[in-house]
Amino acid sequence: MNLYIHPDRNQWDKILQRPTLDVSNLHQAVSSILHQIRQEGDVAVQTFTERFDKVKLDNFQLTVGEIQEAEKALSDDLKQAIQTALENIRHFHAQQQMPSEVIETMPGVRCWRQSRPIEKVGLYIPGGTAPLFSTVLMLGIPAKIAGCKEIVLCSPPDSSGQLHPAIVYAAQAVGVSKIFKIGGVQAIGAMAYGTATVPKVYKIFGPGNQYVTAAKQLVSQQGTAIDMPAGPSEVLVCADHSAQPDFVAADLLSQAEHGIDSQVVLVAFEENFVKAVQQAIEEQLKALPRADIARKALKNSAAIIVKDRDEAIELINEYAPEHLILSIEEVAPFSDQIINAGSVFIGNFTPESVGDYASGTNHTLPTNGFARVYSGVSLDSFVKKITFQQLSEEGLKNLGPAVEKMAQAEELLAHKNAVSIRLAAIRSNEKK
Repeated sequence: MNLYIHPDRNQWDKILQRPTLDVSNLHQAVSSILHQIRQEGDVAVQTFTERFDKVKLDNFQLTVGEIQEAEKALSDDLKQAIQTALENIRHFHAQQQMPSEVIETMPGVRCWRQSRPIEKVGLYIPGGTAPLFSTVLMLGIPAKIAGCKEIVLCSPPDSSGQLHPAIVYAAQAVGVSKIFKIGGVQAIGAMAYGTATVPKVYKIFGPGNQYVTAAKQLVSQQGTAIDMPAGPSEVLVCADHSAQPDFVAADLLSQAEHGIDSQVVLVAFEENFVKAVQQAIEEQLKALPRADIARKALKNSAAIIVKDRDEAIELINEYAPEHLILSIEEVAPFSDQIINAGSVFIGNFTPESVGDYASGTNHTLPTNGFARVYSGVSLDSFVKKITFQQLSEEGLKNLGPAVEKMAQAEELLAHKNAVSIRLAAIRSNEKK
């Protein structure tokens, strides 16, 4: 990690710059693949699966037998862990259901709003360097609670043409409708456009590499909604003297091991503490299977010593981290001032890993500074809100004249007449 001691405010942008990859030709290549999938459907999906995943599949959809075999392949301990996470995530997201409340804005004018599920959703689950079966829970559970009628899941097959059994088990546990062995751009295209095998969906969720991200962005311009812009994973840890250096090191490494383009940031108040964390990082790296990945990610990362808590808050809100860990004393007044973060983890005994897996909150979060304007995935992500209004005769008499005057001022006389004709009918009936 690069160390910065009391850097000037005008240096923050450079210090906090996210790692970037050369994507100059990326969108053109992805667009070409999407176009071919739109034109050729399953044939193109099969071609690209063979090219990119090195396996030829005649049937993309998982069979009942394959689903049963996947369940048998998992240990009881892992199944129980998945069930524990499932229940916590379901409990947290179920509480996000909001009752419909009728508001009478003026006598006789009633307005209300109700949630309706997005009927068809697609879940993309990465399966490359790490099979993210936890993401199945994070996306499938709120989709099911919301009442989505069709939940389609795509994940890349391994060299033998199979999915990781935990992905399959989790998909069955949450109630996914159909599971497909399709990855990368071809999966996004298949769900966005529909093929003879894969149903067309209305909204696509899930993380992925730069190609998947580009594909999601492109199909979102063509009428298929997506959850949010997503990039490499990131965490910012703010720690004072009350924090444990080995805890902090573990939290930083838990994100660094995601990928070489991940970024971790440590915001601290004392140089000795940072050095203790750096030493702990080196010790813990020795035991990590993904140490090489983590080391490369650490080159994109920074340890920043700030002057005080106010400066720390300002820096955090400027960076807008996907994950924010606060290992500091008197945390409540500090956390109350955080306005830009995907998810916040408070105290020495709240590692980011619990949110990734099983505390109940969702781990599908905005990255790359999008926490300034986006929320993480929630139940709301799988529904849309429809507004309703109903006026009585009294209500139209009370509100109608204002609408007539506004429509007249905008020179939209048909709008005015829609009210005037009704008011005239009401007056006529009252005279009878």
